[in-house]
Amino acid sequence: MTTSIEPAPSPGTRSRPARGGAARSAVHGTWRAYVMNVPALVVIAALVAYPIGYSFWLSLQRYNLKQPGARRFVGLGNYLSLFRDEAFLSSIRVSAAFALVVVALTLVLSLSLALVLNEVFHGRGLLRSLMLLPWAMPGVVNGLMWRWIFDAKVGALNGFLASVGWTDGYQAWLTSPVVAFFVAALAEVWNLMPLAVIILLAGLQTIPTELYDAARVDRAGVLQRFRHVTLPWLTHPLLIVLILETMNAFRAFDVIYVLTGGGPGDATNVIALLTVRTAFTYTNFGLGNAYAYVITLVTVVISVAYLALLYRKGKVEV
Repeated sequence: MTTSIEPAPSPGTRSRPARGGAARSAVHGTWRAYVMNVPALVVIAALVAYPIGYSFWLSLQRYNLKQPGARRFVGLGNYLSLFRDEAFLSSIRVSAAFALVVVALTLVLSLSLALVLNEVFHGRGLLRSLMLLPWAMPGVVNGLMWRWIFDAKVGALNGFLASVGWTDGYQAWLTSPVVAFFVAALAEVWNLMPLAVIILLAGLQTIPTELYDAARVDRAGVLQRFRHVTLPWLTHPLLIVLILETMNAFRAFDVIYVLTGGGPGDATNVIALLTVRTAFTYTNFGLGNAYAYVITLVTVVISVAYLALLYRKGKVEV
């Protein structure tokens, strides 16, 4: 009787599963991952997708709570009527000017503060911590604070100017359209600037010190080092700041609502404020949702333009 003995596998050899079994296992794992994510996807759809879709559906209808029986589908009628709406066109101009001023001031001030905080000095850690306070403050509280500062009767600014003898009486600062516009812009910059400082400070700390040492050896001055070393390395952080601050400035609402209420006149009547008033004061939900989607479209276009510029510059590194 002959017994066949199979050779034992070598110590370094491991059994390999069949390719078909590995593929089936991978597919099974993929489906299991999808099934495990179903509850989260349902919650996202209920809390995000449905409100967005329903608001867009409302923007395609003539829907005013003052005339609930007159609700009807008008398609793009609400959007086409915006080009004949003087209030809308005025709010777009104000919002564009407001965003331009806020972004310019934020870039200049945040870059200056980031350069200071990047230096080594006593108390730098404390100053970095204090710099975060405006960002942590809610927009409504920020607006109330600046409104108290510029109040015509009990304002801190009037009190200070009167105490040093620079003015004979209290001034109603927020009754001037120009002053009210720039005060609102300043309040918005004060609230948004810490985020920009954090991004730029992170970018500054990635710059190799050897580049500055080499520039000093070549006898490059402060401005030359800033132009040829600092700015090229801050291209991507600056563009990220542009994206975030432009979007935030164009959608500004709470600070302006509390500080000026859109006045005096239409000096600070930005599109976000007009949207809220149209929907909740005049109860015109169809037109109000159309305003909201115009804001969304503008911010998306701005973001895409900035991102296109980012990708042309290369990989984003912050």
